Amino acid sequence: MVRPCYIGVDLGTSGCRAVAIDQARNIVAEDRTDLSEPVRDAAGGVEQDPWLWQEALIRVLRGLTSQLVSYAPQALCLDGTSATLLLCDPEGTPLGPALMYNDSRGLTEAERIEQVAPRLSPVHGAGSSLAKLLFLKRRLRPGPGTLALHQADWLLGYLTGRYGVSDWNNCLKLGLDPRTAAWPQWLSRLELAPVGLPRAVAPGTGLGQVSATAARTTGLPEHTLVLAGTTDSTAVVVATGAVRPGDAVTCLGSTLVLKIIGRESITAPQYGIYSHRFGAHWLIGGASNSGGAVLRRYFDDGEIRRLSATLDPDLPTGLDYYPLPAPGERFPINDGTLQPRLSPRPADDGRFFQGLLEGIARIEAAGYRRLHMLGAPPPRSVLTTGGGATNAGWTQIRKRYLSVPVTPARQPAATYGSAYGSAIIARMGGIPA
Repeated sequence: MVRPCYIGVDLGTSGCRAVAIDQARNIVAEDRTDLSEPVRDAAGGVEQDPWLWQEALIRVLRGLTSQLVSYAPQALCLDGTSATLLLCDPEGTPLGPALMYNDSRGLTEAERIEQVAPRLSPVHGAGSSLAKLLFLKRRLRPGPGTLALHQADWLLGYLTGRYGVSDWNNCLKLGLDPRTAAWPQWLSRLELAPVGLPRAVAPGTGLGQVSATAARTTGLPEHTLVLAGTTDSTAVVVATGAVRPGDAVTCLGSTLVLKIIGRESITAPQYGIYSHRFGAHWLIGGASNSGGAVLRRYFDDGEIRRLSATLDPDLPTGLDYYPLPAPGERFPINDGTLQPRLSPRPADDGRFFQGLLEGIARIEAAGYRRLHMLGAPPPRSVLTTGGGATNAGWTQIRKRYLSVPVTPARQPAATYGSAYGSAIIARMGGIPA
């Protein structure tokens, strides 16, 4: 008997992953592929060819659908990196490379935005989608009908054969008012034409069925419903099962990302804090430059595993570190010149390693305090994803600083991350309330 399944796809900076879940949210198939690294330049440019994304999407979906002998795909949702943007024509052909989320060349454009955007809007800064749109408009000189689309928007357009729709979460840094889900009037002062903004809908909104062309290339049945996507960090929170105000999610990846569900929206651009609509609530977040990238400056995977076995959470090192990979911090301190504090370094690598973990844990605790000071609820518990989630010693260290239960996210979320969250959105037809 053929049973229904639901597909989630996550496109990251270095790879693409797809999972299929059944009606009970169990994983029934998975596939992944790598992506070439983005092209960087000395001026702060970080670009990637969108056609590489499409090729990766086709590969993982073909690999996934070949495993679904006893399952029939019903719906698909896809997440991408926030503030990764490209310009394309009405048929979806890119006008040039996409600017990745961490492209920082739009300084002139950020100054223009500063003059017209409300102080609390998330569009401020060279990294916003809006700054990238203006940078690409100046660089590519687009013609009539040009569309500004995020990574997820463009790939979902490929699957349906229709371009020009985005979702509330991806559009936040493009200027969408998250409370009204409408484009505000002040955007007209930036003279975006001939570039058109996408129609913004709720994550999980039906966009149509898979086109005949995409069905042939991916192996998806043409009846598969394609749903509006979301950002990767939002999909991760969905994957963990966090739904109530006070539920918090820490991602211990290359950087340290904090998210907490609240009843009210909070925006504080001076700390990089903003809120996504999240079902009936708001997802409030901030990201520190600290995290796993600092650990990898000193230790490889094998050394991290070996030193983790020597951790003694009950015996603090007394080392007062503020671990950063380079000068500059965004959250919970906003100081572009903040210097890493990584000395003195003891001769014992194990003590140095534990000192780094304690420093990151202090930043995490300070981050949740900062969010609470600005109006977010205090965390009632902290679910953890990312590479550090299963480090038992680090978890005990973090519990000491956070003073709330700290647990790894349940296994599907820990293993499959954003792709699993997108699959849940496909299963539920939206972000669970």
